[in-house]
Amino acid sequence: MLRSFLLLAFVAAPLCGAAGAAQPAEPNFTLAEVESAMRPYEGPIVQPIARDSLRGKVVAGYQGWFTAPGDGSGQGWRHYSKQGKFEPGQCSIDLWPDVSEFSDAEKVVTPFRHADGSRAFVFSSHNRETVLRHFRWMQDYELDGVFVQRFVVATRGPRDLRHCNTVLAHCREGANRYGRVYAVMYDLSGLQAGGTQFLIDDWKRLVDRMRLGRDEADKAYLRHDGKPVVAVWGVGFNDGRGYTLAECDKLLDFLRDDPRYGGNTLLVGVPTGWRTLDRDAAKETALHEVLRHADIVSPWTVGRYHSPETAARHAERDWKADLAHCRGQKQDYLPVVFPGFSWHNMRPESPSNVIPRLKGEFLRSQFIAAKRAGAEMIYVAMFDELDEGTAIFKCTNAPPIGAGTFVDYEGLPSDAYLRLTGWAGRYLRGETTNLPAAR
Repeated sequence: MLRSFLLLAFVAAPLCGAAGAAQPAEPNFTLAEVESAMRPYEGPIVQPIARDSLRGKVVAGYQGWFTAPGDGSGQGWRHYSKQGKFEPGQCSIDLWPDVSEFSDAEKVVTPFRHADGSRAFVFSSHNRETVLRHFRWMQDYELDGVFVQRFVVATRGPRDLRHCNTVLAHCREGANRYGRVYAVMYDLSGLQAGGTQFLIDDWKRLVDRMRLGRDEADKAYLRHDGKPVVAVWGVGFNDGRGYTLAECDKLLDFLRDDPRYGGNTLLVGVPTGWRTLDRDAAKETALHEVLRHADIVSPWTVGRYHSPETAARHAERDWKADLAHCRGQKQDYLPVVFPGFSWHNMRPESPSNVIPRLKGEFLRSQFIAAKRAGAEMIYVAMFDELDEGTAIFKCTNAPPIGAGTFVDYEGLPSDAYLRLTGWAGRYLRGETTNLPAAR
C-alpha cells in the first residue's frame, strides 16, 4: 500500500469527456510558456500562524492532482479515471467529494448519478477557487497547513509541470490568505536511474523564478530551525526503485549545502523499517549514512497497521524507538497517521474499506498514540486523497449509485475529520488533555 502505485496515472494521462459530452481539445504548452508564469508571491496576506517551526503542528499532505476535461490543465480526468474512462464501473476513487458548498464554476459534471437521478459532481485541483476553499477549511478547522505533494516525474513535461506549478501557486496564495503554512514535498516515486537530477532542476526553477522559501513577501512558507523546509519522500524503499541511495545522498547534499539553492531544513520520507533495515526498507546500511543529511525523519506507515490496537502496538514498538534514535542523532521525527484505507475501484482485488475508519476512532487512536510516544509534530496522510480513501477533507455520505463501490464517512458529518484534526493539534500542543471522538 504505497502511494507510488498512483504514479501510473501520471504516465497514462487519459482523457475522457464529462457526462458523455464532446470535449474541446486539450491545450498544449511550451516549457518557456510555463516558466514565464512562475513568479514571486504578490497576493494578500493575513496574520499567519507561526511558521518558524514544525514542532507543535499537525499538517497534512495535499495531493492537488485531480483534473477534469476543460479545466485548463490539459490533462483530462487525471486521478479520477481508470483505463481512460471516468464513468459508472470505471473510476479510480473510493471516496466521493462533498461539493455542496462549491460554486457552479467549481463543480464538474460527471456521468455518475445519485439515487434521486441527479447528476454527481466532482472538482478540479487546477481551479484556484477550489484550492483557496480548501485552505479556508484549514483555517476554519485549525489545521496548521500542508505539504504540497510534487511528484518529480510530473515536472518533466510542460503540461504536467504547468499543473504542478498552478496548484503550488494556488496553495501559496491560500496559505497566505488564510494564515496557514505550506512547504514542498518532492516524491521520488517512478524515477529511474539518474532521475534525481530532474528534482534538482525543478528546485532551481522554483527558487529562481518563484523565490520559494526565499521570498520575503511570502509569509506562509514553512521554516524549521531558521531554514525553509524541503521534503524528499521515497528514500530507502525496497520496492525496486530505479534510483539509488548514492543518488539520494548527492541530492540531499545539494538541497542542504549548495551555496545558492541549499540552506534548507531537510525532511526525508523513509520506509517504516528504516531504522532496523527490515520490512519495507532496503537492507543497505548506506541508508543510515544517507539519512545523516536529514533534519527530520518521517517513516511512511499507511497500511502498516489496521486497527486502534495494532496502531498502539506500532507506536509502542516503532515510534518510541524511532524517536529515541532520532534524538540521539539530533534529528526531529514526524510520524505519519491516516484515517483509513480503500482503493477497491482502482484495484478490485482489494476489498472495499480494507482498513475501516471506525467513525474516526482509528485516526483518533493514532493521534493519541503519537502523543504518548513523545511526538512533537504529526503528518496526516492525506488532506484530499480520494484514490486510496485516506482523505480528511469534506466527503459525502451519499455517493453516486450504480456500478462502482464507494465508501463514506459512516454517517459522520462531512467535516468530522477536519474537526478531529484541528482538535488533534490542540491536543498535541498540550492545550487540552482530552481528544474528543469525531463528530
